[in-house]
Amino acid sequence: VSEPKIDGLSINLRYEYGLLKTATTRGDGSEGEVVTDNIFTIKEIPKILMSNPPNLIEVRGEIYMKKNDFLSINEENVKLGKKTFSNPRNAAAGSIRQKNSKITAKRNLKFFAYTIGEISDNFITSQIQLLDALLSYGFKVNNYTSLCKSKSQLIKTWEKLSAERENLEYEIDGVVYKINEFDFQKRLGNIGKAPRWAIAHKFPSEE
Repeated sequence: VSEPKIDGLSINLRYEYGLLKTATTRGDGSEGEVVTDNIFTIKEIPKILMSNPPNLIEVRGEIYMKKNDFLSINEENVKLGKKTFSNPRNAAAGSIRQKNSKITAKRNLKFFAYTIGEISDNFITSQIQLLDALLSYGFKVNNYTSLCKSKSQLIKTWEKLSAERENLEYEIDGVVYKINEFDFQKRLGNIGKAPRWAIAHKFPSEE
């Protein structure tokens, strides 16, 4: 599976009996910041899951800011004599960490779901099936994601996104390739925190 690598802020959303209970940043991988109040202001994150979700499910994804919204915030900050953000990712991260959730609500943040953490009843066997399930629960998933049958198909997705990168509404810094079948992911395992079943193919840095 080829997925765009969104340049945003990773977040973990915990749902119990279909209701959003807590939201935390990834932090150092084992402990992050609790940002539940601010996450409740993001329209693209469902507060109640649709369809028939498991009793417990942690949904993980990326919070990001559209390029136009980023430019508007910086223009406003210049007028007010405030510091500007260096890029949309920093703007999104700063918005999520606001102590006043009313400020977060004004930032028009967006969200793509792409994986899960803890789950009470895991009937999902592949990444593509997972994305379909997330869609049915009410999440947005990236429509540039594709199932590939060969290495050359993977590279073509990278080339296509590299060519279209400037025209996208949001920042991406590469593509992530993942083994689709979860059984194969489990067999491949991890080295430390790095999975052996996924790899990032970065774009050249923009200047």
